[in-house]
Amino acid sequence: MLDWMAWTWPTAAFFGIIAALLVTMTVLAIKFPETPRVGILRIETTRGDRLFITLLGSAFINLAWLGLIDAPQWGALVVCAAYAAAVFRWV
Repeated sequence: MLDWMAWTWPTAAFFGIIAALLVTMTVLAIKFPETPRVGILRIETTRGDRLFITLLGSAFINLAWLGLIDAPQWGALVVCAAYAAAVFRWV
């Protein structure tokens, strides 16, 4: 099924999760509109902005983990989850 692009199951799961996040954010935006808020960065952000900041930061965390730390990638997932919680709480 995934042979056409040499995908692995973790890669397919990654993109599936990103798609699910985008659908979830769209449904939340329609059901519960929000006004932008100012957080620790002193810029107005919405849920979508915070999701983008989280995804971008998580990419850098994972790249740094791969390049600097000789440990299983699951550790980076834990760091990214903590980072995501902090972004959605304080940014």
